[in-house]
Formats: sequence, C-alpha cells, structure tokens
Amino acid sequence: MRALVAIPVYNEERHVAEVLAQVREVASDILVVNDGSTDGTSELLAREKDIHLIVHCRNRGYGAAIRSAMGFALAQRYDVLVTMDCDGQHEPYRIPVLLEALTADTDMVSGSRYLRRFRQDSEPPQDRRRINQLMTQEINERLGLCITDAFCGFKAYRVAALRDLDLTEDGWAMPVQLWVQAAFLGWRIREVAVPRLYLDPHRAFGGLLDDPEVRLAHYREVLERELARCLAVWRGGSRG
Repeated sequence: MRALVAIPVYNEERHVAEVLAQVREVASDILVVNDGSTDGTSELLAREKDIHLIVHCRNRGYGAAIRSAMGFALAQRYDVLVTMDCDGQHEPYRIPVLLEALTADTDMVSGSRYLRRFRQDSEPPQDRRRINQLMTQEINERLGLCITDAFCGFKAYRVAALRDLDLTEDGWAMPVQLWVQAAFLGWRIREVAVPRLYLDPHRAFGGLLDDPEVRLAHYREVLERELARCLAVWRGGSRG
C-alpha cells in the first residue's frame, strides 16, 4: 500500500522542520503544500530534499491546499492519502493509527478530538468548541451521520474514492462541503480518537472569519448551498 502524507502549510516557520522530522519517522512519502507563505517557511522547505513540494504563489486557503494534495495523490496513483496540519495539533506518530483504521471497507478515517479524552488534552478556545459542536450536530442531523468532530484535519482517505469528489471551497469551510459530498456518495466513514492539542489558542482564521458569528454563518451557508447542490444532482440521476 502506497501512502502519501500531505501537509498544507502557511507561515509555519516555527513548526515545519520539527513536524517534517517527526513525520519521517513513520512515513517515507511526504508532500508539503506551501500555500503562499510569506515568512521563512519557503526558505526552510528549500532545505528539505526528500519531500514532494507544491507551491501556491499566493495564499489560496486551506481547502485549496487540500485539493492540491488530493490531485497529487490521484495523479501519482497513491493508494492512501493522509492529511495533517503543521501547527503542532496533530501528532505524526499517530499516522499508523489512521492507516490501520482505513480497512478495505472504509473510504475515509477522520480524527476526532472529542471521541474520548487523552491525558495531554488541552481546552479549545470557547468559540471554536461551540461552533464545532453546533456544526457537527447540524451535519449529523441533516446527513444522517454520527460524527463527533466536523473540523479535524487529521484524516486518511482511500485515494480511489477521491475521484468522485467535486470540492470547490478554498477556505476553512471545505470540511463542511466534504461531509456533505461524502454522505451523498455513500462513503464508508470511521472516526478514530486523537488528542486535542491547541499550542496557540489565538491563531487567527483571517479576515471576517475571525468573528465567530460570521464564521458560523459562513459554515451554515456552505452547508445549505452544498446540500441543495447535491440534492439537485441526485434528483437529476447523476453524481459529480
């Protein structure tokens, strides 16, 4: 099984070298998507000789970076794609846990920071926890899912299943669109527990999304729009 670990980065000069060193201990194929970094991240990545690298000339957003990683995994015919953040929230040594959970009858394994408690758990910022709870509940109710964490970026995908996705969200709302499409496609989904680590609880989303109410409204708008689109496609007798 050929597995690719993909890490989107944007201004992560504080963490990128350490994260890559830790990922190398458990994975041999690593892709970094440098999403328009303007700090010293690009210079640090230039010193890394044993990684695949995609560079976005400008910051396009988290969703766009994940789409680039998915496209690369498909083009290079990997079997599995693992995605993880570069800010210290995700512990690379848990990558094998996700891979083990991605059995033959599973299309996506999603990490959950709320499935159970870990000794090293930290408290999330209140607005992030509240929005995550609300959106997770709404996604479950609207899609008939039973997930516990709608926004964890630590995931493992069966690459063959990625061909059916039609993701268009460039920013932080991409996971909402992903859950809707996964549900309509009938993906077989499993959650695995991962620690809840917030090394910098003050990290910004950027622009208007730094306002929690604006962010929540945006997520709900994307949910409604994607539900309507997928329903229209389903009723039309095709998927895509």
